Amino acid sequence: MLYVTETTSKSHSPEFRVAQDALRGLRQDLFHDAFAYRPLPRLRTDGPLVRLLPARLREYAAWTPHALITVAALFAVIAANEDSVNAPTLAGPLCAIPVLLVMVRPVGAFWLSMAVTPVAGVLGGSWGEWPWMAGAVVSHLTVLLVVAIRTRPRTALWMWLLTGAYGLVAEAGFDRGYYYGSNTGPMLVVSAFLLLLVSVWHIRREAKQEVTAQATVTAQERSKRTLLEERSTIARELHDVVAHHMSVVAIQAEAAPYRVENPPEELERAFATIRENAVAALTELRRVLGVVRAEDYEAPDAPQPTLADLDRLLANVRDAGLGVEKTVTGAVRELPQGVELSAYRIVQEALSNSLRHAPGAEAKVEIGYVLGGLGLRIVNTPPPAPALIKPSPGAGHGITGMRERVTMLNGEMTAGPTDEGGYEVAVFLPVQQHLGDLAGDEA
Repeated sequence: MLYVTETTSKSHSPEFRVAQDALRGLRQDLFHDAFAYRPLPRLRTDGPLVRLLPARLREYAAWTPHALITVAALFAVIAANEDSVNAPTLAGPLCAIPVLLVMVRPVGAFWLSMAVTPVAGVLGGSWGEWPWMAGAVVSHLTVLLVVAIRTRPRTALWMWLLTGAYGLVAEAGFDRGYYYGSNTGPMLVVSAFLLLLVSVWHIRREAKQEVTAQATVTAQERSKRTLLEERSTIARELHDVVAHHMSVVAIQAEAAPYRVENPPEELERAFATIRENAVAALTELRRVLGVVRAEDYEAPDAPQPTLADLDRLLANVRDAGLGVEKTVTGAVRELPQGVELSAYRIVQEALSNSLRHAPGAEAKVEIGYVLGGLGLRIVNTPPPAPALIKPSPGAGHGITGMRERVTMLNGEMTAGPTDEGGYEVAVFLPVQQHLGDLAGDEA
């Protein structure tokens, strides 16, 4: 077993892995789906130079790359005919086909250019240099340039190496005959220079994109930092103003019964209720301030209120002077945490509005468990003495907050005055029910 492990380790040496990766890259770049249809995109019309053109010419300017490639194909035809000994032959059109093909099938155009080059040299009967006749030089350089622009620098390197390999094989395997000499060396130098320029352009463009992306990330981080600073400022001011006053209310409510000799039991209970509400408000305020202060704030371990805690809320409201009656219909079941919390907060806000705007009135809370979700209805009667009610100092965000909670859960809500002069809030919160629950209900 040890011998097999050592043999496997030796067979996968670093040199072997480098060669394997190189062959995999060659197969992926030039062999895998080589003749895939990849049309050349049009030029963007929002560039700095194109924007200077009139609107009519700007539409035609988008086809500039296609026009330049077509002109290069014509140059390949002219060069092939000028380099021919006799009358124009098929060498010209053969050299133009790969140039035109590069607009739709770039990698396939490279292989076609490699295949056309020796055929064009034989058909042209050139007295020039071997193995690259003039038309083939124009055609192959154009194909190399366009494919390198449209692909990655690694593909350009593979094309250049294959071009050099073809030149060496053509020189060694075929008799030069009436040709003057080899032009593989100049061909490799010129193509290397062009591909080097394209590779530098690729690297510069990627670096520019990376700098732009980094600048965007930096701007986002700066915006987040500014937001956190603003949140901290708001939290600090909110704590200094609200928390201070609520703490004073809690302390005074606790000390008030001891300042009166033999206070009535109702007075002690009222002060106890005030203190409990102040302490609960401080707890909620600290939780909200934690959310405001930091983006990654973690919620406290204490469970959030649900509909099971509604009786405690109603008892608190009754101690504050609002008569409340609760009615539950349907089969009581456990609902998702978001629905339970939103339902609790909606009832809490609706009863708070009744306390502020209709003191002395009676309220009714109806909870309906139905198959598709949860229904809530909170309605209060008109206040007994509306002329004595002072305007509430609230900001009027209670109804808006309830609507936002309902919208978040894709529910429905209506709120408005009743015919008797009271106020009604009706809410429906949909709940997705599993098939297992449905089967249990049917059973």
